[in-house]
Amino acid sequence: MQSKAQIDQLLRQKSDAKEIPGVVAMAATGNEVIYQGAFGKRDLSKDDAMTADSVFWIASMTKAVTAAAGMQLVEQGKLSLDEPIGNVLPDLAAPQVLEGFGANGEPTLRPAKRPITLRHLMTHTAGFAYDMWNGDMVKYLEKTGTPGITTCQNAALKTPLMNDPGTRWEYGTNIDFVGKAVEAVSGKRLDAYLRDHLLTPLGMSDTGFKIGDAQRKRLVAMHSRGEDGSLAPIPFELDQDPEFHMGGGGLYGTAGDYIKFTQMILNKGRGNGNQLLKPETVEMMGQNHIGDLTIGKMTSAVAFATNDVDLYPDIVKKWGLSF
Repeated sequence: MQSKAQIDQLLRQKSDAKEIPGVVAMAATGNEVIYQGAFGKRDLSKDDAMTADSVFWIASMTKAVTAAAGMQLVEQGKLSLDEPIGNVLPDLAAPQVLEGFGANGEPTLRPAKRPITLRHLMTHTAGFAYDMWNGDMVKYLEKTGTPGITTCQNAALKTPLMNDPGTRWEYGTNIDFVGKAVEAVSGKRLDAYLRDHLLTPLGMSDTGFKIGDAQRKRLVAMHSRGEDGSLAPIPFELDQDPEFHMGGGGLYGTAGDYIKFTQMILNKGRGNGNQLLKPETVEMMGQNHIGDLTIGKMTSAVAFATNDVDLYPDIVKKWGLSF
């Protein structure tokens, strides 16, 4: 294993060379943090150094937290992995699949061949896509004027499926609907449910959908890379009073907080002295739930937002319940 000094040197070198603005890195076993380091700047237009307690938009790392909330409600019998989710979310009771676009550019839709389930949503096999990696979704949003998901407007969820449920893995807005399902059966907004049943019990006091005053002082800016490779900060912040809390990507938090969540998973559902999930639930979450389907390369359809993504190239990949 590399020594702490070697890891420090590599991260400092990348930050000093402005290949990245800054980084907070943390690694842990189930019972102790074995590495942490912070290098570079929170914002390249300011002098503030990156610190271990810097606050990031944690984007899709939100998904595992939302899925853990969903699995708590599965344990309680309030949600089912395999019943039609339309029983809980009427908007998903009669899903439509995008067939293509007519001569006039209008989208052509047909009814899905089977209902969507919570298992489909948690495994990204329901058929929902992100426009970043799906050109047809880019075209659909443009043609219909549907807002993008990061607007956190309910209208952003009114999109068709790209495939029939259960037929293909495609990364998309699925976990936002898991968040909606949590709200529907718990009677709480997602921010309140996560706070009461996951974040507070785990001691994740620096994590939430809304950025507090103390957190704002430690907030890391978003940056984009110019054509010459240089980085510059860009204005970006999720709506602080959203129509819906984005269970697929809405949380802000720190590395230290997120390590507490991952340690809970490593410790079979136990964290900070609290048993949040049953050991058998955590074990089930880490198994293959997509059968013979596999995870492919995600090809960029929105160049400013993402490069192509190929996780663990040349390895056959499966998906558990959200990760």
